[in-house]
Amino acid sequence: MSVPAVEARELVKVYGTGAAATTVLRGVSFRIEEGEYVSLMGPSGSGKSTLMHIVGGLVRPTSGSCLLAGTPLDRLDPDQQAQVRNRMLGFVFQSFYLLAQLTALENVELPMIYAGVPAAQRRERARELLVRMGIGPQLGNRPSELSGGQRQRVAIARALANDPRLVVADEPTGNLDSRSAGEILEIFDELHAAGRTLLLVTHDPGVARRAQRTLHVRDGQLVSQEAAS
Repeated sequence: MSVPAVEARELVKVYGTGAAATTVLRGVSFRIEEGEYVSLMGPSGSGKSTLMHIVGGLVRPTSGSCLLAGTPLDRLDPDQQAQVRNRMLGFVFQSFYLLAQLTALENVELPMIYAGVPAAQRRERARELLVRMGIGPQLGNRPSELSGGQRQRVAIARALANDPRLVVADEPTGNLDSRSAGEILEIFDELHAAGRTLLLVTHDPGVARRAQRTLHVRDGQLVSQEAAS
């Protein structure tokens, strides 16, 4: 049996202690296979953001475990977790999180700097990714000089910089107009067609239906898994 890209086993997350304790996740288990495109849906407060942060190695579960390509994230120390995030995970966020003082090219180079990629190699890869994203003419522009859709394209290129095993996108179209949102979703479709493993967090059923399968979370529990029709 092949090793899944993600395997969550009975994930529980409790914030606080004693009378102030709040249980956010209640024994969530699922798998995401290599090359699969999965969406994660749930209302505000359902636990989907905490689940995404655990899968991304940003938060440790209170109990249970999460494996990324067979690597148990919860057993790694903070430095090891940071290395895994840099080399095996690519993140795309609703608010872009591009560094304002850097150009588009420099923003995409940044993860490769942390990974120790030589300067000439990382610059060439950053340029190649941005051209693929349609940002070739804006390589030297800073985020303030780009539209929202262009900034998200730069963020996707940055997420792909170190050729990650998994791309996690958190409401990636939330700050975009409908045309730009459609273009960004087409990019995710193309990434999936090229073999990328994608986890897309959204509250929009229309966006979720772009994926092969949707995980529905409510009150800290996985309540259903729905294949695309």
